[in-house]
Amino acid sequence: MMKDEEILELYFTRNEFAIYETQEKYEKYLLNIAKHILMDYEDAKEGVNDTYLKAWNSIPPNRPMVLSTYLGKITRRTSIDILRKKTSKKRGESECELSLSELCECITNGNTTQQLIDKKLLEESLNRFVYMLKEEHRNIFICRYYFCDSIEEIASFYNLRQSKVKSVLHRTRLKLKNYLEQEGYSL
Repeated sequence: MMKDEEILELYFTRNEFAIYETQEKYEKYLLNIAKHILMDYEDAKEGVNDTYLKAWNSIPPNRPMVLSTYLGKITRRTSIDILRKKTSKKRGESECELSLSELCECITNGNTTQQLIDKKLLEESLNRFVYMLKEEHRNIFICRYYFCDSIEEIASFYNLRQSKVKSVLHRTRLKLKNYLEQEGYSL
């Protein structure tokens, strides 16, 4: 299996073998992200295939420091876009929608001009908040709200009771709300 730097070199030389190597190394990881969001294997496969194309079109000029994170981010965004299209036709609550709705208690929808201008600052505030959390709480928070893992999956993975995971998430959302208010965001 090729190293990330070698795969990136293939992208930079526009060698189509880069997509094959990316698929060989990261397909399981990317499918896992997409399946958690979309809850459908075929849609997840479509999202991952779109990820390969988007990676091809964005490398170069981008040169990601961590290829897995870069691809994971593309997969997550692509999967959320697919989910939005899919759910605009029929309303049903997937794990991703459920986890994002939980965060809506803390974050406004961003309709005002000022909020649009402050989007980058909000992102930086969120990143600072997440890195201030204890490692276990940070991991649980990221699993839920970035990877859209279910409460059951998080509890199983970290060998915790579901009630403990729910409690950590609830307390963390309250801390996030307080933190954002201290940062000057009106919620």
